[in-house]
Amino acid sequence: MPGFDHSYANLGKAFSTPQPPDPVSQPSVMLWNEDLAASLGWAGDPRSQPQFLQALAGNQPLPDSKPIATVYAGHQFGQYNPQLGDGRATLLGEWVDPQGNRFDIQLKGAGPTAYSRGGDGRSPIGPVIREYVVSEAMHALGVRTSRALAAISTGEPVIRNRVEPGGILTRVASSHLRVGTIQYFAMTRGGDELAPLVDYIVSRHFSETAGDPQSASHPTAAVTLLDGVCQHFARLTSHWQVLGFVHGVLNTDNALLCGETIDYGPCAFMDHFDPQACFSSIDRQGRYAWPNQPGIMHWNLAVLAECLLPLLHDDDETAKHTAQEIIDQYPARFHAHHQHWLAAKLGLDHLTDPDHSLIQRFHDILASHELDFTLAFRWLTEVANESLQHSPLPELFSAPEELSDWAEDWQRRRQLNTADPEDVTRAMQWVNPAVIPRNHLVQRGIDLAEKGELDWVERLVRRGRKPFEWQADDLEWARPPHEDERVTRTFCGT
Repeated sequence: MPGFDHSYANLGKAFSTPQPPDPVSQPSVMLWNEDLAASLGWAGDPRSQPQFLQALAGNQPLPDSKPIATVYAGHQFGQYNPQLGDGRATLLGEWVDPQGNRFDIQLKGAGPTAYSRGGDGRSPIGPVIREYVVSEAMHALGVRTSRALAAISTGEPVIRNRVEPGGILTRVASSHLRVGTIQYFAMTRGGDELAPLVDYIVSRHFSETAGDPQSASHPTAAVTLLDGVCQHFARLTSHWQVLGFVHGVLNTDNALLCGETIDYGPCAFMDHFDPQACFSSIDRQGRYAWPNQPGIMHWNLAVLAECLLPLLHDDDETAKHTAQEIIDQYPARFHAHHQHWLAAKLGLDHLTDPDHSLIQRFHDILASHELDFTLAFRWLTEVANESLQHSPLPELFSAPEELSDWAEDWQRRRQLNTADPEDVTRAMQWVNPAVIPRNHLVQRGIDLAEKGELDWVERLVRRGRKPFEWQADDLEWARPPHEDERVTRTFCGT
């Protein structure tokens, strides 16, 4: 039977702190994810069962739930903070679904914890709506991500730069264990409890790759962890890049070891292609801009490796050599994933060295004409499938002469494909979305939700569930923003 377990809390008091309820006065349901609830085997519905609404508002615990706040550290914009932790999040427990899969169920914005550092522990409605909409769209796009089960209005104000209505997000992730979790025990606590933590993470997330512990060549748990995270980071970041997704705050405390995207605060998707795209209002130096994301995740991996050195091998030099060997695999792994995605998006069965100049020309044209990144790739899809006139694209995207000329060279290159041309062309449709959660749409959803108007937001969420198919009303969902709708800065909710 589905239900809560508490394996992480059972590791001991060094890892988390019990979190009592911090009630809100007038909770109400804004959004409820029926599909996710069904897949989890979650039987309660907060829209019709008051006890579940109270639980997801943080007012009372669910049966078998033992709420905690977890501790971690992290490099924030390159500066180490020795203790962070769940400053505005409560982990209800680990939900085990009917198939035996384990997920963290967390309330984000549920009030102050032992790690709030003077903050109120609350969230405005804006970040709750943003994370709900974008994380669910990312899931539909095939990106590994945390997901949203519910968005609750608290009925209480939250004071940031202005007075805003408050909200709570119910977030679901394979776990919330981060590079920063390892850092806390390796760096802040000097290695105390690090070995059992690493064993726990490997057992929870990397047991299939850990190998036979009786084998003479069996890797240590730390080697398994570092190699597995290297693979996760390479794949995840390459997927962000080809979708034009800018995370905005890739601190080590936002890098999940399970390889899922988390923390949709100052995130954004590119509209027109900008090779230096950066949206976060707090990233004044562009540390986490779009072109820097692959390198930053490599840096985060190196931080993890440094923390694991004592567990990689008893000999210091051997440990450093082992760590370096794994870290050095990241660029090649990222490149392999990135090239795979790019080839698929361009309708090529593989990429050769001469293709790189063709691809660079394409991106140069996008940048010089400020063409929409998503629609430009979709235009290629419709051209390749000879379906352009049967799609809404002619009303949404106009290819300049330079792009049309480039497309003639691109079509000649596609004739060199050795795989089945119909399969390669058809596959383009499932890697080049027609719709993404555009920033102006997300902002409109936030503005409406703050006024209690949620019908349009629900439509936005529903449309995001089928991003690769055209639908009848896509002139609304797929169009780029008008000039007065452009969102150039996005914000955290803290």
